[in-house]
Amino acid sequence: MADDQKILIGLDFSLASKDVLEVLIDDIDDPAVFDEIAKANVHRPEILTMLLEHADTPAGVRSFISGHINLPVPQKAAEPRERPEEMRRESLTSKIQRLSISARIQLALKGGREIRGILARDSNKEVMLSVLENGKVTDSEIEMIAKSRSVLEEALRRISKNREWMKNYAITLGLVNNPKTPPGIAVTFVSDLRVKDLVALERNKGVAEAVRSAAKRLLTVRKPK
Repeated sequence: MADDQKILIGLDFSLASKDVLEVLIDDIDDPAVFDEIAKANVHRPEILTMLLEHADTPAGVRSFISGHINLPVPQKAAEPRERPEEMRRESLTSKIQRLSISARIQLALKGGREIRGILARDSNKEVMLSVLENGKVTDSEIEMIAKSRSVLEEALRRISKNREWMKNYAITLGLVNNPKTPPGIAVTFVSDLRVKDLVALERNKGVAEAVRSAAKRLLTVRKPK
């Protein structure tokens, strides 16, 4: 799937399936997204009803919906979500796992932090890489991906090419110390590390010898005589 096609699918709420939108509204970072979804689906009563029944839908969006479907509009949903956090996450994970690859790509591009965390570990390459294209992904999330031993090599390559992300020391440190990072990439960032982290890197048996050697060479220059 081409990048422009993925972005189009990710942005167009009017084309998203009910299953995708159901998962999306369970983990919305910005309440304004409820309004976007409602306005994009004024001709889909099943979506408007779903929004109306959701505990987190803002009152203003409920009022908007009332002009498009013939249903009572409560200010709050009848059954607010009060499940333990672990149970809620398991439910969200189960819903996501049942979706198609294209649906998971949509969620990766538009989902909230919890959805991104789940899909960052997705077994499908396109899904996992789409998380990196989500405009709301944070440095702390990128740091976790950079440190992950199960992440795809391509994801580490993409992170290394993003100048803004690589300005974050924790991301740089995680990338250099990750055995999955190609040595040719890791070596280019060794010089950005502090002395104490170079010492640890030189002793890190998990990384390539070339990376450890680069750390050793720098230490001979930087360590006090």
